[in-house]
Amino acid sequence: MATVLNSLQGRDLLSLADITASELALLLDLAAQIKAGKVKPHCPQVLGLIFAKASTRTRVSFSVAMYRLGGQVLDLRPEATQVGRGEPIEDTARVLTRYVDALAIRTFDQQDIITFAQYADIPVINALTDLEHPCQILADLLTVQEIFGQLQGLTLTYLGDGNNVAHSLLLGCALAGVNLRLATPPGYQPLPELVAQAKLLAGDRSTITLTSDPEQAVADAHVLYTDVWASMGQEESAPNRLPIFKPYQINQARLQSAAPEAIVLHCLPAHRQEEITTEVMEGPQSRVWDQAENRLHAQQALLAGILGAKID
Repeated sequence: MATVLNSLQGRDLLSLADITASELALLLDLAAQIKAGKVKPHCPQVLGLIFAKASTRTRVSFSVAMYRLGGQVLDLRPEATQVGRGEPIEDTARVLTRYVDALAIRTFDQQDIITFAQYADIPVINALTDLEHPCQILADLLTVQEIFGQLQGLTLTYLGDGNNVAHSLLLGCALAGVNLRLATPPGYQPLPELVAQAKLLAGDRSTITLTSDPEQAVADAHVLYTDVWASMGQEESAPNRLPIFKPYQINQARLQSAAPEAIVLHCLPAHRQEEITTEVMEGPQSRVWDQAENRLHAQQALLAGILGAKID
C-alpha cells in the first residue's frame, strides 16, 4: 500500500487522465482493502469542500471518508464565503492553501478546477464538473471489480448522453482495460477530444466503440450503465430530450440482450421510468446501491493517497 500512497501524495486529481493505469489498479486495491477492513489509513488533516452544485452522494461520501481517516471537513459553501461574492479564484486558492490540506471542488466549468490547482499549493480534487466526474468512475470500477473479480477484458455499455460521466468512463475504462461501448443519440456524442485521449490511453488494452444503435451496444455486455438524460443546468431541455433518448432506456428487454451475468449501474440520482425502469433498478441484477456505497471507499482511498496517510 505504501506504493500507491507515495505515488499519489500531493497530487491533484482533475481528471482520470492524471493517473496511470498502474496507479488506478493500486488505488482500487486500496479501496477494496479499506472496505474489507484489512487496512485502516490514518490522516488527521483538513479537507475543504467547495460545492457550487447540489450534491448528496459526493458531499456525504467525501465528508465521511475524511472523518474515517481521522480528519476534519470544512464545508466552504459559495453562498457562505467570499467565493459567492465574486472573489477571484486565484485569491481564494492562495488563501485556502494556508488553512486546509486539500480541496474537493464541485462546479460547472473545468477551467475553474484547473485555475484552483494552478494557484493552490495543496491537492485539488475534481468532485464533478460539466466536463468530468472522475471520483464517480473510481467507485464504478471498484464495483465492477468486486462483482467480476477483474476488469481487464470486460465490456461496459453506457446508454444515454455523452456527458461528464461518459467522458470519465472513457478515460477510466481505457486505463482499466475495460472495453467500452458508448451508445448516444446523434448529436449527443461525447467530445471528440476526450474520445481521442481515451483511445491513446487504451492502447491495445481495450476497445472504445461509439454508436447510435442501443441494441447493438448492449449485446453480450457485462455491465449496462446509464445517467440522467439532462444533467444539472440542462433541466429546461429535459422535455425536448425525452423522445430523443427514449430508445436508450435501460429496461428489462435491453437487459435480456446483455450477458446473462450482466449487472446494471446508475450514478444517481435517477429519473425512474426515463433512463432506467424501476423494474430494472430494483431488480436482482442492479448493483446501484453497492455502487453508491463505493463512493465512500474509493474516495477514502484517494484521500489517503494524496494526503500521505499512515496505514494501520
